[in-house]
Amino acid sequence: MTDSQIKPVPTLPDAQTVTEVEHYTDRLFRFRVTRPKSLRFRSGEFVMIGLMGDNGKPLLRAYSIASPAWDEELEFYSIKVPDGPLTSRLQHIKVGDEIILRPKPVGTLVLDALLPGKRLWFFATGTGIAPFASLMRDPDTYERYDEVIMMHTCRDAPELEYGRQLVESLPDDPLIGEFIGDKLKYYPTTTRDDFPHKGRITDNLTSGKVFADLGLGIDKLDPATDRGMVCGSLAFNLDMKDVLEGYGLREGANSDPAEYVIEKAFVD
Repeated sequence: MTDSQIKPVPTLPDAQTVTEVEHYTDRLFRFRVTRPKSLRFRSGEFVMIGLMGDNGKPLLRAYSIASPAWDEELEFYSIKVPDGPLTSRLQHIKVGDEIILRPKPVGTLVLDALLPGKRLWFFATGTGIAPFASLMRDPDTYERYDEVIMMHTCRDAPELEYGRQLVESLPDDPLIGEFIGDKLKYYPTTTRDDFPHKGRITDNLTSGKVFADLGLGIDKLDPATDRGMVCGSLAFNLDMKDVLEGYGLREGANSDPAEYVIEKAFVD
């Protein structure tokens, strides 16, 4: 066989190699991939990732980058949908496999879309914690805010495991532990399982329960000091919009920073 007859092994366009995979439940898993050398992003942004479809065309979905901007690899946190066009296949990836990644990061869950404040709230349901996994590992988050509060709600306790492991590891992290100190507070809740804290984020805010449980010394959000970021299902996002605006917070954007932002591209 001559050189001209040797067919190259096909590679995916914008291909990145899977370096780590961890499954938490039959519905949730995370994975890490190599990072393109040219990729620059702000913690909290998302990119399009996926696999080649059976028709030979890329099958892509928006995924928040769960790793911080300084990380040498990219981490993603995903739901598994048995009949989902992408996740039904993506959940079976192994170390060494390739995925498609379009390196054009965008998104509203970035620190620059918020006005300066004292206290930053992350509100997430399900895999909506992914962009906050990035922001919780970014030193800039703690340089800008005196307090950072991660509220995360899932149906069952095992679905909180990814966030729990991450938050508990951060104070001892050799790279960013010194920035965090005692600034980060974690408030996980379930809506179905028995758990130390239960209930929806909206209910725990409007009832004042979260303020009392965390000993914050406040009984409501204040647009002068509190900033919020929201990522979850469409229904959750709309409910949170009503709650936050009820406190007097205004929705911001990259071009017009304000008191809170919502990730519209994410659907849990």
